[in-house]
Amino acid sequence: MYNLSQRHLLKICSAFRDACLVEPYSSSRLLKDLIAGLTVGIIAIPLAMALAIASGVPPQYGLYTAIIAGIAIAVTGGSRYSVSGPTAAFVVILYPVSQQFGVAGLLVATLFCGVMLTLMAVGRLGRLIGYIPLQVTLGFTMGIGIVIATLQLKDFFGLTIAEMPEKYHQKVGALWHALPTLQWGDTLVGVVTLAVLILWSKLRLRVPGHLPAVLLGMLVAWLVGFADQEVATIGSRFSYLLPDGSQGHGIPPFAPTFVLPWDLPGPQGQPLSWDLITIEKLLIAAFSMAMLGAIESLLCAVVLDGMTGKKHHSNGELLGQGIGNILAPFFGGITATAAIARSAANVRAGATSPIASVIHALVVLLAILLLAPWLSWLPLSAMAALLLMVAWNMSEAHKVVELCRKAPLTDVLVMMACIALTVLFDMVVAITFGIVLASLLFMREMSKMTLLSDLSVHKRWMHQVPEGWAAYKVTGPLFFAAADHVFAELMSRCQGKRGVVLMLDGVSILDAGGLTSFQHFCEDLQRAGIALLVAEVQF
Repeated sequence: MYNLSQRHLLKICSAFRDACLVEPYSSSRLLKDLIAGLTVGIIAIPLAMALAIASGVPPQYGLYTAIIAGIAIAVTGGSRYSVSGPTAAFVVILYPVSQQFGVAGLLVATLFCGVMLTLMAVGRLGRLIGYIPLQVTLGFTMGIGIVIATLQLKDFFGLTIAEMPEKYHQKVGALWHALPTLQWGDTLVGVVTLAVLILWSKLRLRVPGHLPAVLLGMLVAWLVGFADQEVATIGSRFSYLLPDGSQGHGIPPFAPTFVLPWDLPGPQGQPLSWDLITIEKLLIAAFSMAMLGAIESLLCAVVLDGMTGKKHHSNGELLGQGIGNILAPFFGGITATAAIARSAANVRAGATSPIASVIHALVVLLAILLLAPWLSWLPLSAMAALLLMVAWNMSEAHKVVELCRKAPLTDVLVMMACIALTVLFDMVVAITFGIVLASLLFMREMSKMTLLSDLSVHKRWMHQVPEGWAAYKVTGPLFFAAADHVFAELMSRCQGKRGVVLMLDGVSILDAGGLTSFQHFCEDLQRAGIALLVAEVQF
């Protein structure tokens, strides 16, 4: 008989083997995967570039991530429908790293992140990610969405800001002071792109609106050029060196090649300095990436399970994410994880196996080789509009509103605290604080479930209780947060009694703290000369 615990074992390529080897893989399934891969690949091209730009690196690094990590994670991971690549959730972590340590530092941090994800998989931590409370998850995703949206306003309005400050309130201040530099051409392109994305979603078509929105944005940018209004594009912002030493603009039309991450440009184009402080900061950033990558990938897998009725392998998925993030930096890829929106589009397009994700990566590769000159004409404000839509979808505002309306006040306070901490500090602080606070509040609520009942007044028991004795029943978890209160109350009720009968058949949990409190209670009774009989012990 199949054991469900097998899904939590560490198995490489588990999703690929289940979908393509255990289950017969036919030509009809290949056709479905081909259509799904083409669909998602078209979506991924502009998103990968936009996310790379938002992370502070040239757009081709986002495309390299979608290619290398997309293939590696699909083949080695534990979710058959997940599509991996750069995601919006990472932007708030990657941008400060790229600004401080350059491309080299970001890729080294990605490598560290991959190692940490692999260690999580080896440690069988896949199931533990599911214990993060919903209010904490909603809190940091909403906070990340707010930060992403704020970062996109500069390109959306064409504002002139020499360097974006590190702190959030400083970012808002810089945007406010830069408003006089607003470019109406960039703004018009951004507004049109965003309007198409919003209206397209209302049409409920199977084809996503990313491609038509970007194409219309390019058309508007071309028309604006006739009014002597220059619109910033990928080609005007980014450049690269050709083998002959000349300079090209936009995206290099070359497939990703093997490169040592630390050999790429560091801060201000200088080589990355390997000192203890640098390694420590990169490790801290990598831990944030690994935590977020694990949460995002497993949440995505759970969502896809609900859409398809299939089951993922949690530890196998973490292993795949680790392998993908180890390999990607050696080919110019930044941090990757499963993208919920692209994965959901993959399912809706008819995907049946990880082959669809592999095809999506190959579509991105063909775009680099064949469409690089055209991609350089993409307006940056259109890219910003895409990310504004991504930030809105990621924030899950409808779930936040629903939780505020129906959830207990304590859950709402935890969520609001996580939002504020994510925006003002970072995700790790928010998650740590949120989990600790949610745990403490949960323990407080659990302690209220521990009840003390007087059996001496119960019709069934009152005739069996001897004169001068008392009988009590403890119901509920008897752990450290509740035990002291219960036994203190019990001791006060036993004063003046010859003895007490204590029924423990209703105790569901007894931890070390509860046992210690019980021992102190016994000692107090002994000093008071009160006899104790314990009945129905379940442990």
